[in-house]
Amino acid sequence: MKQQTVPLSDQAQAIILGSLLGDGSLRLHRGYANARFSFRHSETQKEYFLWKAQALKEISKNGTHTVQKADGYSKNLKLTFHSQALPCLTELYQYTSKRKHLKVQRRWLNRMSALSLAVWWFDDGSLIANSRKGVFCTDGFDQDSVKVLARYLTKVWNIQTHVAPIGRKRDGKQNEYWRLWIRSTSELQKFLRIILPFVPVPSMLRKVLLLYKDRHLQERWISEVEERTQFSREIIENALSEKRIKWKNFRE
Repeated sequence: MKQQTVPLSDQAQAIILGSLLGDGSLRLHRGYANARFSFRHSETQKEYFLWKAQALKEISKNGTHTVQKADGYSKNLKLTFHSQALPCLTELYQYTSKRKHLKVQRRWLNRMSALSLAVWWFDDGSLIANSRKGVFCTDGFDQDSVKVLARYLTKVWNIQTHVAPIGRKRDGKQNEYWRLWIRSTSELQKFLRIILPFVPVPSMLRKVLLLYKDRHLQERWISEVEERTQFSREIIENALSEKRIKWKNFRE
């Protein structure tokens, strides 16, 4: 009996598309007619992992969550989500892949929403330079793909970014990776204002809290975060305090 195609909800599609630029993958495994979606996070991001898994319950199955041993450069356990193999995921796989590999193209980036941007940032975005600049860790993409992402952010969201290489030594070899940088605080603020309504859990507030030594500027940003997110001032200020402790050498 042919499996009936059930369309993905807008929320599920947005989360999957954002995750494909971050920690998610769509694969069509040998012997299966349909694709599966999966993602993996460190146990330190358990709160975020559980939110994402719950938001994708329409494609989940029994035994969706698994725990893996630490691997690579991290000593933390890994939490992994595997979806069912579904026709709706195969359609998305065909739209986002070429020759069995993810292909960054505007035709599917244009289907992304603000929620997709948020998931991409929470997966692979980081605040740097005393939390006043930002970077997307797009190490898995080549230079041309990262340039496509930069043009997309400019044309669709009016966010100016820069594509630049970074050297990393891995497996005893010095490699060059291409990343997407937000080099000005004003552009970073513009981007964060887009994704603030989609901060899903308190632990992700650290990725949207800018640090200021000027008390008035800090208060202004706290107020913006409070206004645009679902979190109380107390939760936001607690997250800010925790972040300042970790950034002990913070300077303006």
